Amino acid sequence: METDTVLHGQLQPNAYRTLQPQAAQAIQHGQPHLAHHPLASQPGLDLSGLDDPDSTFHQDLRLQDPHGQHPFQLPRSFDRNHGHRPMHVQSASPHTPQQQQQQQHNGGQFGILTTEPMQNNSIARLQQEEDLFGTPEGSDQKSNGHLSTKIVVAPPNLAEWRQRLFDVDDMITLSEEEYQTYFPHVDNVYSHRSTQTYKRKPFVSHYWDCRLKGRPPGTPKSNDPNKKKRKRTARERDLCDVKIKITEYLPGAMLDENFVPDGGQPDQSNNFFSSGQPGGQAIHQHQFGMTLVNSSLNTPHPGAGGQRYYTIQRVNGNGGNGKGDGVPGPHKHTLAESDRIKKNSVQRFVMKKDKEEKKTQKTYHKKATGSALATVRKHSKDHELKLFGSCFCPFVQRVWIAMEFKKLQYQYIEVDPYKKPQALLDVNPRGLVPGIRHGDWGCGESTILMEYIDEIGAAYPLLPSLNSPQRRADSRLWADHVNRKIIPAFYHLLQAQDFNKQAECTKKLQEEIAKIVEASDAQGPFFLGHEMSFVDIQFAPWMIRLTRVMKHYRGWQDPAPGSRWGRWLDAVENNEHVKATTSTDDLYIDSYERYAQNRPNTSQLADAINGGYGLP
Repeated sequence: METDTVLHGQLQPNAYRTLQPQAAQAIQHGQPHLAHHPLASQPGLDLSGLDDPDSTFHQDLRLQDPHGQHPFQLPRSFDRNHGHRPMHVQSASPHTPQQQQQQQHNGGQFGILTTEPMQNNSIARLQQEEDLFGTPEGSDQKSNGHLSTKIVVAPPNLAEWRQRLFDVDDMITLSEEEYQTYFPHVDNVYSHRSTQTYKRKPFVSHYWDCRLKGRPPGTPKSNDPNKKKRKRTARERDLCDVKIKITEYLPGAMLDENFVPDGGQPDQSNNFFSSGQPGGQAIHQHQFGMTLVNSSLNTPHPGAGGQRYYTIQRVNGNGGNGKGDGVPGPHKHTLAESDRIKKNSVQRFVMKKDKEEKKTQKTYHKKATGSALATVRKHSKDHELKLFGSCFCPFVQRVWIAMEFKKLQYQYIEVDPYKKPQALLDVNPRGLVPGIRHGDWGCGESTILMEYIDEIGAAYPLLPSLNSPQRRADSRLWADHVNRKIIPAFYHLLQAQDFNKQAECTKKLQEEIAKIVEASDAQGPFFLGHEMSFVDIQFAPWMIRLTRVMKHYRGWQDPAPGSRWGRWLDAVENNEHVKATTSTDDLYIDSYERYAQNRPNTSQLADAINGGYGLP
C-alpha cells in the first residue's frame, strides 16, 4: 500500500506531487530536504533545533502541501513506527496562545502545526474530498462490499446462471442488479479470502477460493467462558484449487476519460465513451470481459451510464487443471457437490424463514374444547358402540350430532387422523374419520353411518317415516346436494389463493346454498319444518364453519336478518345437539389455517379439491 510519509529519508512517490517543487527535487537528488525547503526562510520560524534528534520541534514538524490544507509529518529516522502515532504539539512559534490555538485548528499559519493523529494521511483525505472519477453528483463512490444482501428466491434462468458462475470459463460482466440477484445463489461454492483496494482507482478486487480448497482445524479451543462457541470442523485439504476474482467497479468508473479496467491498458479503446467513436459510443474490448457496444446493439454495457457493475473471472493458473502447467483449470468436482457441502445464502434464508413460519403457524387441534370437550368426557367410558373422531372434522361432527340427537349411549375416541392408529385402520382401512365400531362390525363414510345410526335406534328418527317415501327420497336427494355441491364449493373457496378466484368461488357457494334454501320448507326454521332432521344434520357442520372459519379467512357475509337462510342458520346454531358437539371458535380458526393457506399435504380432501376430484 502507498503511504504519505517520509520513510528513512525517502518520500514515497505518491507524495511527490503534493510537495513544493523545490522540496521534491531536493529529495530526488539526495539533498537534505529541510535545508532546501522554502519554509526554512519564513520569518519568525525557528529551525534551530533540527539537528538535535530530541528536539521538540523536530518531533512535531510537518510539511504542508501546496494547497495549505494537508500536512505531512517528517518522522524521526530512528522511529520504527515512522511517526504513525498521535503526537502532542509543543509550542514552536512566537505567536500568542490564542493565535496558536487558532493555527492548530486550521493547520497553523502554514499548516505546520496540528494535533491530528498521523493515521489520517493527506492522500486518504484527498480521496475523500475530491471526486476523482467524475461521478454523477450524489452517487455512492464507496464499495458495497463483496457480499450481496439481496434475496431473490427464484430469479429467471437460475439454473443457467448458477452453472455459469460455477464454471467461470470466461470473464463474466454483470450489472449491480444481476450480481446482487444471482451471486447469493453460488456463494456456497466460494469462500472469501481477501479484498484489494486501490487509491485513485475506481474499482475494488475481491478474491474467493473454492470452498473445497479445504481448511485446517482452526485455532485451539478457548478457555474463555464468555466466548461464543462455533461449530467448525476441519475439511480435507486441496480438493480443489479454483480461485476467482470479483472486481467491483464503482459508480461513474466508465465515465472518466482516463478509465482503465483492472488489468487493462490506458488507451482510447478502453474508455466506453471514447471520443474516437461516433455519436459518443465506443467498442469496449472483449479482453476485459465486457460487452461489445455500438449503435447496432440494443444491450449497452452495464456501466455505460455510470452505474456500478462487476466482473468475475477465474484467476487460478498454478495447476488448476491438475497438471501443474499453469493453465487455469475447472473445478475438480460438480456444483451438486458444492451444494452438498454447504447451502447458499438464499437456501439458508428460505430454510430460516420456513422454520420461523412453522413456529408461528397454527396447527390442527387434537382435543375438543368448550361444550364439545364436556361431551367427550361424558362419553369417555368403554362401550360397544365406539365413535372414532377428530374434534375439528365436520364429517365427524355430523355423525356425532346424529348420535346425540338419537340419545344413544356410545364411547367417543379422539384420534389424530395424520397419525392413524391401528384401531381406526381396523374400522376403515383408508384411515379416514369418522369410523364406527359396533361390536365386531365397523364402517366409515359419514352419510352411511348416519343412516345406520337412524336404524339402530327407533326413537327420534332422522329421516321421515316409512309412510312418507317421497319426503324420505327428497331428504336423501338434498343430502346428496350438500355432499356433491355445497361441500366442494366450500373447500374451493377456502383453498383459493387468488382474489379473483375467491370472488368466483364465493358466488358459486352462494348459488348452491340458495338452491337448498329454496327447496326447504317455507316456514321452517329447519329444512322440513319445525323439527331438525336428516338434511339439517348433514349440513350443520358447514353452517357452523361458515360463520367461524369462512367469515374469518374469506370475509363470508352473514345472512340478512329475518331471511329464510338467516332463520335456518340461527335454528341450527342454537340447537342443543349441535352446541354439544361444537368446540370454541379458535379451534376451528387454527385448524383450518392449513386449508386457507392451501398448504401441501393438508388432507386427502384438500388434495382432491386441488385435483378436481370428488370427495374422498
